[in-house]
Amino acid sequence: MQAIKDSVHDYVELPPVAAELLDTAPVQRLRHIKQLSTVRLVYPSANHTRFEHSIGVAHLAGRALDRLGIDDRRAKGVQAAALLHDVGHGPYGHQTEGIIERRLGRHHDEVGDLLDRGELAATLERHDLEPDEIAALVAGEGELGQIVAGELDVDRMDYLVRDAHHTGVPYGTVDYGRLLAALRFTDGTLVLAEGNVQTAESLLVARALMNATVYRHHVSRIAGAMLERTSERLLDSSDVSAAEFQRFTDAELLAALRNHEETRPMANRIAERNLFKRAVWAEWESVPGEVVAADHADVREFERDIAAKAGVEPEHVLLDTPGEPSIPESSSRVVVNGEIRRLADQSPLVQGLQASQRTQWRLGVYAPEAVTDAVEKAATSVLGLVH
Repeated sequence: MQAIKDSVHDYVELPPVAAELLDTAPVQRLRHIKQLSTVRLVYPSANHTRFEHSIGVAHLAGRALDRLGIDDRRAKGVQAAALLHDVGHGPYGHQTEGIIERRLGRHHDEVGDLLDRGELAATLERHDLEPDEIAALVAGEGELGQIVAGELDVDRMDYLVRDAHHTGVPYGTVDYGRLLAALRFTDGTLVLAEGNVQTAESLLVARALMNATVYRHHVSRIAGAMLERTSERLLDSSDVSAAEFQRFTDAELLAALRNHEETRPMANRIAERNLFKRAVWAEWESVPGEVVAADHADVREFERDIAAKAGVEPEHVLLDTPGEPSIPESSSRVVVNGEIRRLADQSPLVQGLQASQRTQWRLGVYAPEAVTDAVEKAATSVLGLVH
């Protein structure tokens, strides 16, 4: 076992397969992908990476497997998948995920193409692991895939605690030791054992509070919208391919954006934190349903219409609609009186948090500060916002 000093879990020991995977180029690339993307423009200490998060997830997967009494070849595969679960992320993580999905037709956890060749495939095969089986685990398939990607997965446990630690906020400090101790497989479903409704609720509350204060902070959303738009422009107006774009690190993407004439102004704004401002910050009740449900093409058309009505350059209007609010953790399974029940069916707290999600929901329209008044009037008219 290789021991690694971790800022969250203290000393972490990784099995040989995970330790060897750690030294491959695709995993080392994760040192250069920040875990919290544009959130670090809000919380200056949030500079941790997907590399250290991946180590933490592999560590927690090992603890979960110990609790579940799984210690054979399957356990080795789960820890390998846990370490590799973020290897498919593009630059700036989730901020560029939509671009990659639209251009290449794959989600970040669809890693079969990365695992079936090169260093990763060779390493897995040396340890008697099939790359396609590991890719399936990364995608959350099968019974054991739930440990890596599911409502009670170790990915969530690590990033909540790690993100809270590095931002300095107190909201994500879940008791993952209790969560791990309560994990059980019942009829192929990963559940929390009897007496753990509150344990499941704690995970849900932590995620809801982190969403409100960290993940959906308006400054991060503005920077993320600017990054997405200028990244699309880079792909449309340069010889950078979508496949090349996906494998950029954060720094490589920013450099490409600043080196290209059409994307340089927006890239400089992001690099210097000279961000657009909120022209509109609208509550759920004031936004028509068709705007909430708008797809990528609809959003771009709305932006063009708003810009034309406001008399500003098209690239100076960004519409940010987060879609329907949801709480995936509410589908977690808990055992109550010997029965497996969905947390949403058992906990009144879920209903309260669902209402809170709608209260916190905001549609944003962003623009340079000098034109926010004109953009606000135009957006209110074009989008049919209700005052």
